Amino acid sequence: MPFRIFGGSMHYFRVPREYWEDRMLKMRACGLNTLTTYVPWNLHEKERGKFDFSKNLDLRAFLSLAAKNGLWVILRPGPYICSEWDLGGLPSWLLQDPEMQLRTTYKGFTEAVDAYFDRLMRVVVPLQYKKGGPIIAVQVENEYGSYAKDPNYMTYVKMALLNRGIVELLMTSDNKNGLSFGLVEGALATVNFQKLEPGLLKYLDTVQKDQPKMVMEYWTGWFDNWGGPHYVFDADEMVNTVASILKTGASINLYMFHGGTNFGFMSGALEADEYKSDVTSYDYDAVLTEAGDYTSKFFKLRQLFSMVIGQPLPLPPMIESKASYGAILLHQYISLWDVLPALLQPIKSEFPVNMENLHLNDSIGQPYGYVLYETVIFGGGHLHTRDHVRDRAQVFVNTMYVGELDYNTVELSIPEGQQGFRQLRLLVENRGRVNYGLALNEQRKGLIGDVFLNKTPLRNFKIYSLEMKPAFMKSLQHVAGWSTVPDYFVGPAFFRGRLWIEQQPQDTFLKLQGWEKGVVFVNGQNLGRYWKIGPQETLYLPGPWLRRGGNEIVIFEEHTAGRIIQSVDIPYLGRTQYVD
Repeated sequence: MPFRIFGGSMHYFRVPREYWEDRMLKMRACGLNTLTTYVPWNLHEKERGKFDFSKNLDLRAFLSLAAKNGLWVILRPGPYICSEWDLGGLPSWLLQDPEMQLRTTYKGFTEAVDAYFDRLMRVVVPLQYKKGGPIIAVQVENEYGSYAKDPNYMTYVKMALLNRGIVELLMTSDNKNGLSFGLVEGALATVNFQKLEPGLLKYLDTVQKDQPKMVMEYWTGWFDNWGGPHYVFDADEMVNTVASILKTGASINLYMFHGGTNFGFMSGALEADEYKSDVTSYDYDAVLTEAGDYTSKFFKLRQLFSMVIGQPLPLPPMIESKASYGAILLHQYISLWDVLPALLQPIKSEFPVNMENLHLNDSIGQPYGYVLYETVIFGGGHLHTRDHVRDRAQVFVNTMYVGELDYNTVELSIPEGQQGFRQLRLLVENRGRVNYGLALNEQRKGLIGDVFLNKTPLRNFKIYSLEMKPAFMKSLQHVAGWSTVPDYFVGPAFFRGRLWIEQQPQDTFLKLQGWEKGVVFVNGQNLGRYWKIGPQETLYLPGPWLRRGGNEIVIFEEHTAGRIIQSVDIPYLGRTQYVD
């Protein structure tokens, strides 16, 4: 029977589990019949050989819920997913191998993919359509035509799927320029775009004759980078383009229907002319907002799909109200320098070691967060990084802040001090690994080589890992040394306060006016990064992560702290700019 896919993308790992069903009901109410999701390898196998499909990563539960709500599924298991997600979903421990060639048939890569697919396909295979499940198609890799470093790789991924029991339709997905390089025999080629250029869908016919046409990613909005604008895409232009695509008889998937949030340290980065990291919000100016609310795009699309389908659609669910809990005082702080001796054992190394190669976490290294490199210097002078800082370092002599180093600033003057030895400290932040383009193999973080003082390479480091995992955040609460916040304080430091809630908790947004740069934790959950350069000014805090009574808020602030944060009921994602 002819079947037309009206799809929408939503990623289970970007949406609190308690809200999965609400978003699916909104998909149905918009007229969609198919849900499309990526699968993030770096969350499911954080440590090599240890797999996690529980809680918010319970893929089986997510796919079963889609089926229960009348949605078919297109699964995009990668192994690479792009998706503005750290390293495009690839685990950072792959980069421990200095010879690693990601997204190729390099043995070190394929062995890791094989072990991951062995485990992943145990979840996926029983949920295929031919076995009574919702999965009607599986994507082979993702936009490989834009990478195309190994002509044998796509066949390898296709066979990795087939050999493990995938029997549904296979697809590839590429933008126009990558289309002819991303094909693999036996898979339906689909195309990704935002503006429908004349002849674009006909171009698909030149690549594959007489096949059904599908737009796998019709970009409903766009993502934001720190320091840039908040991108929006005009609703009428979007709906008109969708209508034009549907007139050709093609199937479509809206990327994104609901973007959600890059919680924690998981947002990716771009490296075109320069390195630009992605913001925490993945609102994407999509059909639903970051918090799952309707936009004008939703109602315009609902009207369009209802006309195309020719029958009434389910009613849209009621929207959840948002809470404004007002000002929250962060009354206590502890300096990072006081936390170090109490909670962290340094690694000693003659040379600087990048994050991924630190001997930690059962030898998988440190994937995310910050690393502090400490060494002893005599006197001051000229500090030069030779561009070995990834991605940004705050420099301290003892506890005095001296300046910052990054891609653009590679040298600093270290002041001469009193006679004697002093500690030189570099607090290096991994701001997110690049997730798209040809530089994936170069995404090691921390100090990736020597740093020089007066042309002499620094040696004999104490290296502290600041990944800020739940166990660390828990022990931080009980450490001695918390004290009342003074009138003026410069970080790096941890601050804590309490949000008291009398009623059933609701979604809210945290506004960090007066704070400079850092990370927010609520009841141990990492909400993600904030940075005063914007565009994003509020962090989404889902109601299910709050509880009645006291809620513990901890902020790691790198530099200048405010005294309060505001809980507001409206997000502010920054000054807008229309996508050209």
